[in-house]
Amino acid sequence: MGDLKSALPVVLDLTGRLVVAVGGGPVSARRVRAFLDEGALVRLVAPWVCEDLRDLVAAGRVDWVERDYAGPSDLDGAWFAHTATGEPSVDREVAADAESLRVWCVDATDAGGTTASVAARADVTTPDGRVTVAAYAAGDPGLAVTVRDGVERALVSGALDLRRTRTHGRRGWVALVGGGPGTDGLLTTRGHELLVSADVVVVDRLAPRAVVDRLPASVRVIDVGKTPGHHPVPQSRINDILVEEAQRGLGVVRLKGGDPYVLGRGGEERDACEAHGIRVEVVPGVTSAVSVPAAAGIPVTHRGVARGFTVVTGHEDIPVLPTGGDHTLVLLMGVTQLARTTELLVQHGRSADCPVAVVERGFARDQRTTVGTVATIAELARERGVQAPAVVVVGDVVRLGPDWRAG
Repeated sequence: MGDLKSALPVVLDLTGRLVVAVGGGPVSARRVRAFLDEGALVRLVAPWVCEDLRDLVAAGRVDWVERDYAGPSDLDGAWFAHTATGEPSVDREVAADAESLRVWCVDATDAGGTTASVAARADVTTPDGRVTVAAYAAGDPGLAVTVRDGVERALVSGALDLRRTRTHGRRGWVALVGGGPGTDGLLTTRGHELLVSADVVVVDRLAPRAVVDRLPASVRVIDVGKTPGHHPVPQSRINDILVEEAQRGLGVVRLKGGDPYVLGRGGEERDACEAHGIRVEVVPGVTSAVSVPAAAGIPVTHRGVARGFTVVTGHEDIPVLPTGGDHTLVLLMGVTQLARTTELLVQHGRSADCPVAVVERGFARDQRTTVGTVATIAELARERGVQAPAVVVVGDVVRLGPDWRAG
């Protein structure tokens, strides 16, 4: 057998090509699944198979020859072979037959003598596409795994900076990232991964600013923050910015407060990008509709109190909704029209005595909660100078919060 210490790493395209796997145990199962994932046709030779392989056979994904290995004829038509019978003499026979047929063969039971070896591997989804990380250390699979894991972490964390590999001739990408209610700790791992890969970050007023402040100076930050009644950058222009930057071959993160698809106009931004053939990834965020009430100790549902909830925007007249206190109403962007909203709630049948909480600046150090009823909350909010950003919660669940109990 060859000396794998001087092996040449290669990448094989197994699409539509026959791979013969000998042996029906868990080692074979892992390799067979990997071969199938790469589009190979798999012939399995074994008198018995483990449960994972049996599932693949039952699904028609593997051609099972249900017997012991019978010699070179079992390798007919193969481009690649793998043996893991657990019987050294059988594995050596398979390897020898494969060599005589000039078929590369992995002998999983003899790392030092096999003519081919499968590297420790990980598939990493970067914003620029899938990257396969593979590491090989002759006779030391543990070392290979350690190296693979280290490279994978470096890619995911941004320690390996992929931005410099982008060229103007390459089409960029856009990621719509939900930043949650504004605190770094509630930004998802995937959101962090995309931020460290971005060339441009288009940021909202309510997005987590601390994470933006830590971005390298080379990252261009475009602030399109909106305040109530003041939209310095209209939505149509935001859509254009995303398209223009991606068309320059850049990676663009649109960092939004909350979730892109919960009253965040993320659908419009995605449509605009995809209309120009730009690849878009959407990363959900922790919506303030649930998280901000939670920060104030108010669950939007609670057994025996509320069985469901509805989220609506407070910018417009609210529609007719369930009126019982056992159905929670959550209003986003509802401070400006709070008086009008409470009038409509009563007109629609909501009790004037129904509890209401307004939670300002959720998760910030100066978070504040104002509690009252449908009849009183608008005046209380005016007296206390309640301002956006705030989330309004209407329903019996408000009584579960500490501010109601304290009152």
